[in-house]
Amino acid sequence: MDENTFWVSLSMEETAKKIHSAVVDGSITGELLDHYVIQGQGEQYCIVAVYEKHYWRAGNRLTLTVTIDNLSGPTRVHCIGGGGGEGLFRFDWGAASSFSSLVYECLRDDML
Repeated sequence: MDENTFWVSLSMEETAKKIHSAVVDGSITGELLDHYVIQGQGEQYCIVAVYEKHYWRAGNRLTLTVTIDNLSGPTRVHCIGGGGGEGLFRFDWGAASSFSSLVYECLRDDML
Protein backbone atom coordinates (compact mmCIF):
# COMPACT_ATOMS: atom_id res chain seq x y z
CA MET A 1 0.00 0.00 0.00
CA ASP A 2 1.60 3.25 -1.10
CA GLU A 3 -0.95 5.64 0.37
CA ASN A 4 -1.55 5.46 4.08
CA THR A 5 -3.91 8.46 4.25
CA PHE A 6 -7.24 8.52 2.45
CA TRP A 7 -10.81 9.81 2.79
CA VAL A 8 -14.01 7.77 2.96
CA SER A 9 -17.71 8.50 2.56
CA LEU A 10 -18.60 6.75 5.84
CA SER A 11 -19.27 8.36 9.20
CA MET A 12 -16.59 8.16 11.88
CA GLU A 13 -18.50 5.41 13.71
CA GLU A 14 -19.06 3.33 10.57
CA THR A 15 -15.40 3.65 9.62
CA ALA A 16 -14.16 2.61 13.07
CA LYS A 17 -16.54 -0.39 13.14
CA LYS A 18 -15.51 -1.54 9.67
CA ILE A 19 -11.80 -1.38 10.53
CA HIS A 20 -12.33 -3.13 13.86
CA SER A 21 -14.28 -5.90 12.16
CA ALA A 22 -11.57 -6.41 9.52
CA VAL A 23 -8.73 -6.56 12.05
CA VAL A 24 -10.34 -8.36 14.99
CA ASP A 25 -13.24 -10.38 13.55
CA GLY A 26 -11.39 -11.20 10.33
CA SER A 27 -8.40 -12.72 12.10
CA ILE A 28 -7.55 -15.24 14.79
CA THR A 29 -4.82 -13.16 16.44
CA GLY A 30 -5.97 -9.57 15.79
CA GLU A 31 -6.88 -7.52 18.85
CA LEU A 32 -7.51 -3.92 19.83
CA LEU A 33 -4.87 -2.86 22.35
CA ASP A 34 -6.35 0.57 23.08
CA HIS A 35 -8.20 3.48 21.56
CA TYR A 36 -8.46 7.14 22.45
CA VAL A 37 -10.99 9.77 21.38
CA ILE A 38 -10.04 13.43 21.13
CA GLN A 39 -13.01 15.79 21.01
CA GLY A 40 -12.75 18.84 18.76
CA GLN A 41 -15.25 21.63 18.23
CA GLY A 42 -18.90 20.63 17.82
CA GLU A 43 -19.18 17.31 15.99
CA GLN A 44 -15.48 17.16 15.11
CA TYR A 45 -13.32 14.53 16.76
CA CYS A 46 -10.44 12.15 16.25
CA ILE A 47 -10.07 8.46 17.11
CA VAL A 48 -6.66 6.85 17.58
CA ALA A 49 -6.72 3.04 17.74
CA VAL A 50 -3.79 0.65 18.17
CA TYR A 51 -4.21 -2.95 17.05
CA GLU A 52 -1.87 -5.92 17.33
CA LYS A 53 -1.74 -9.12 15.33
CA HIS A 54 0.65 -12.06 15.07
CA TYR A 55 2.23 -12.63 11.67
CA TRP A 56 3.91 -15.99 11.14
CA ARG A 57 6.10 -14.73 8.30
CA ALA A 58 7.50 -11.96 10.52
CA GLY A 59 7.82 -14.31 13.46
CA ASN A 60 6.28 -11.86 15.90
CA ARG A 61 3.38 -9.55 16.65
CA LEU A 62 2.98 -6.36 14.67
CA THR A 63 1.12 -3.20 15.55
CA LEU A 64 -1.26 -1.15 13.45
CA THR A 65 -1.99 2.42 14.45
CA VAL A 66 -5.10 3.91 12.88
CA THR A 67 -6.15 7.55 13.15
CA ILE A 68 -9.66 8.50 12.02
CA ASP A 69 -10.80 12.13 12.05
CA ASN A 70 -13.36 14.50 10.60
CA LEU A 71 -11.52 17.70 11.52
CA SER A 72 -11.35 18.97 7.93
CA GLY A 73 -14.72 17.69 6.70
CA PRO A 74 -15.01 14.16 5.31
CA THR A 75 -13.78 11.21 7.35
CA ARG A 76 -10.02 10.85 6.95
CA VAL A 77 -8.14 7.63 7.75
CA HIS A 78 -4.41 7.36 8.36
CA CYS A 79 -2.76 4.04 9.21
CA ILE A 80 0.71 2.67 9.71
CA GLY A 81 1.94 -0.82 10.56
CA GLY A 82 5.12 -1.51 12.49
CA GLY A 83 7.03 -3.77 14.81
CA GLY A 84 8.23 -6.29 12.26
CA GLY A 85 11.66 -7.83 12.14
CA GLU A 86 13.98 -9.32 14.68
CA GLY A 87 16.78 -7.80 16.72
CA LEU A 88 18.59 -5.02 14.91
CA PHE A 89 17.00 -5.88 11.57
CA ARG A 90 13.64 -4.51 10.50
CA PHE A 91 13.05 -6.94 7.65
CA ASP A 92 9.54 -8.36 8.15
CA TRP A 93 8.79 -10.08 4.81
CA GLY A 94 6.20 -7.37 4.03
CA ALA A 95 4.04 -8.13 7.07
CA ALA A 96 3.77 -4.51 8.33
CA SER A 97 2.71 -3.33 4.87
CA SER A 98 0.22 -6.19 4.67
CA PHE A 99 -1.27 -5.19 8.04
CA SER A 100 -1.70 -1.57 6.86
CA SER A 101 -3.19 -2.76 3.58
CA LEU A 102 -5.94 -4.52 5.51
CA VAL A 103 -7.46 -1.12 6.39
CA TYR A 104 -7.14 0.12 2.82
CA GLU A 105 -8.79 -3.04 1.45
CA CYS A 106 -11.72 -3.05 3.88
CA LEU A 107 -12.53 0.58 3.01
CA ARG A 108 -11.77 0.43 -0.72
CA ASP A 109 -15.42 0.66 -1.81
CA ASP A 110 -16.05 3.66 0.44
CA MET A 111 -13.11 5.85 -0.65
CA LEU A 112 -13.66 9.32 -1.99
